[in-house]
Amino acid sequence: MRPAAWSENWTEVPDSPFAGRPEPADEREYRTLTYERTGRVARITFNRPDQGNAITPDTPLDLTHAVERADLDPRVHVILVSGRGKGFCGGYDLQMFAESGTDGSGVGQHDVGGTEIDPVVQATNHNPWGTWDPMLDYAMMSRFNKGFASLLHADKPTVAKIHGFAIAGGTDIALYCDQIICADDAVMGYPPTRVWGIPAAGMWAHRLGDQRAKRLLFTGDRISGKQAEEWGLAVESCPATELDQRTESLVERIARMPVNQLMMAKLALNSALLAQGVANSTMISTVFDGISRHTREGYAFQLRSATAGFRAAVRERDEPYGDYKGRPTKTDEEQQ
Repeated sequence: MRPAAWSENWTEVPDSPFAGRPEPADEREYRTLTYERTGRVARITFNRPDQGNAITPDTPLDLTHAVERADLDPRVHVILVSGRGKGFCGGYDLQMFAESGTDGSGVGQHDVGGTEIDPVVQATNHNPWGTWDPMLDYAMMSRFNKGFASLLHADKPTVAKIHGFAIAGGTDIALYCDQIICADDAVMGYPPTRVWGIPAAGMWAHRLGDQRAKRLLFTGDRISGKQAEEWGLAVESCPATELDQRTESLVERIARMPVNQLMMAKLALNSALLAQGVANSTMISTVFDGISRHTREGYAFQLRSATAGFRAAVRERDEPYGDYKGRPTKTDEEQQ
């Protein structure tokens, strides 16, 4: 008979099954991100700002652990993912994956040495003069996808807050979230489709529809946060100065909902998304992503990165499209 008793958290009701039990830790620092719980919001923040929050072999493992941490905390109703520094995530760390291979230094607290995702093993498998095993490549990339997809398969709603940029592999992460809110001047896109990459997550068509997804992936063009909202990729866009406040307002509204209602709504809506074939799209896209890095053109990009540096290779890739350094390309719609 208490007023608005439905707004009470699982841990707050008089007969809570969590009564007398220890509370989960509110904070944890990982190698590539941080975790913090404030009220009913779990905050996962990519924390390699000097590297544009670029993805390393640790990133999917850190993200999976942090999402599970939030999912199992009965006080958490919504998970917010964002990035420190100038942007959300600039994609895979090309200095590690393209320019110089790796000596394993990108892996920290996770014991992956000698496994299929050991960076040294994968560097050997990417040797242009060696024999490429596509399933060894798939074993690696599918693990990245599984880590990022934890945001889609989490029981609780996930929200991506994008400022600055979400590029290449950064979009794989963002598009797995249930909601995207971004700054008007943020930049989103997958320029590696120009050479050396296919979006392994396979989420673009599911989020944007066939034609608009092809419009971006056939060119590698980027779009602004404002256009992402207009196209339905983002649920909301706003001036960068208002992004924090608008995001907090959104997650606060979500967090007011009973957690079981949120879980049921997400499961019901995800059933429709999964019925579209998300798992199949991801599998095919991951295989093609591996192939794209082992074509004649893919090897040319890799070797150019190793000899001239990845910045020079990226400049040569992007300058003909007029969007080197992350400037969004004007789409036909904007030009009209």
